Amino acid sequence: MSYRVAVIETEPGETPPELLAALHEINADVEIVAGGAGPPLGPPAAPPDFLLVPAAAPERLLRELNPGSGDGAGPATVVYADSGFEALDRHVLLGRDYVVPPFRPWLLRARFQTCLQRARLNQSLDESQARLRLHAYDRELQIGREIQSGFLPDRIPQPDGWEIDVRFHPARMVAGDFYDAFELVNGRRIAIVVADVCDKGVGAALFMALIRSLLRHTAEHSGLQSLILGDEEQAAELTVVGATPLINAVRGTNGYLTRNHLSQGYFATLFFGVLDPGTGTLVYINGGHNPPVIFGAGAAEPVTLELTGPAVGVVPDCGYAVGHAEIGPGQTLLIYTDGVTEARSAGHEFFGEERLMEVVRGSSGSGAELLDGLERSLRVHVGEAEQFDDITMVAVHRPEEPGGTGLAGEAA
Repeated sequence: MSYRVAVIETEPGETPPELLAALHEINADVEIVAGGAGPPLGPPAAPPDFLLVPAAAPERLLRELNPGSGDGAGPATVVYADSGFEALDRHVLLGRDYVVPPFRPWLLRARFQTCLQRARLNQSLDESQARLRLHAYDRELQIGREIQSGFLPDRIPQPDGWEIDVRFHPARMVAGDFYDAFELVNGRRIAIVVADVCDKGVGAALFMALIRSLLRHTAEHSGLQSLILGDEEQAAELTVVGATPLINAVRGTNGYLTRNHLSQGYFATLFFGVLDPGTGTLVYINGGHNPPVIFGAGAAEPVTLELTGPAVGVVPDCGYAVGHAEIGPGQTLLIYTDGVTEARSAGHEFFGEERLMEVVRGSSGSGAELLDGLERSLRVHVGEAEQFDDITMVAVHRPEEPGGTGLAGEAA
């Protein structure tokens, strides 16, 4: 085996002839790299296997020639001394190999082989540790995903005469999107939430858990006496059961986030609707979210539910208007996150709202059939490209012939 050796000389001709002779005898490819008190040394012409350095050489020279030696990269450093052996002390403390007279070829070859074996062993150890760290990281992400899945509803309420379906596709192990559906007002109303926390990864997932918990807890524990409103005109609008927990949940969550987490820069767009299953009446807040769509029987064109306020976590003490809509027999409400419209093809083209509306206008079946059609269209559009963002879709469908009588609408 031939070795490439860069011999460092701080003074011309200082390398012992016996050492050079031993190197040539083992067929080493030797390059003399001259230096001294002048300008910094330049690197060897070709990457060497070893740096052979006089023990008295300044530490500066070793760092300049082999800056990666501290982390196991670069050539191995071997020092030598033919006199003044006390100079070897610091190198021994740093774990460097050394050679001393007599400079026998077989001793030199044995030293080089030991260095290479140690380097390979260290590399194997580093790779093993890296694999262990990666495995631990993957395990932590998996635990995070399992915990996060606990923040998604175990079941979706299915009131008489309604079908609620969901499609949820995280782009990573943990997601920033979330959806929720739960009963309010002793089961007389159904709350439906779809939200998208800015950014991706673990940070977004943590805020997803926080925001979802704040919204649900506040909504489920709201009463008219705790209504968070700034004027009587807004209060006069909220004459529908379920509007109180809706506005309390959104404004309360926004207040908490802006008071405690504004500096962290996380926020969430959300659509929070409260459905009266008996009448099809929907009160909602759209906080900076993609406008949901109501379409189907009796609607010439799909109706979009536009913004009623900003994303939560951005503007302290901001107002949120309450929107009103109705889902008639044969109609469907589609709520989605921007992972749908911003899904990218291999050529970086967005799926876009036009394609979304084409699928919507072409759908005449149930909400589940609509979501299946959207998934197929997204797969065709994205192809082999990597999924860029979380995709969440919720369809709330009211069949033409309800399976039950539903509940009568009530005044607040």
